[in-house]
Amino acid sequence: MKSERISLEVDRRIFTPVARSKGRTAVERVNSRLDVSFGFERHFIRGQKKMEMRVGLAPCVMLAMAVGRLTRRTKN
Repeated sequence: MKSERISLEVDRRIFTPVARSKGRTAVERVNSRLDVSFGFERHFIRGQKKMEMRVGLAPCVMLAMAVGRLTRRTKN
């Protein structure tokens, strides 16, 4: 596949700089964990109440895991 370079003079609006100076935000990391690690990207949950319960429970589990890691780290 051959690529072609387009100069900025063609249309400057197309080539705006991407704001990546800070990297991924914490919210993006949480959303990624929800999608991939907790399986919400490819889920088989049926019903809104069940889904709301699982989506509400997932951040609680994430926080509990973080607290567990912190307490384990301080005991050693």
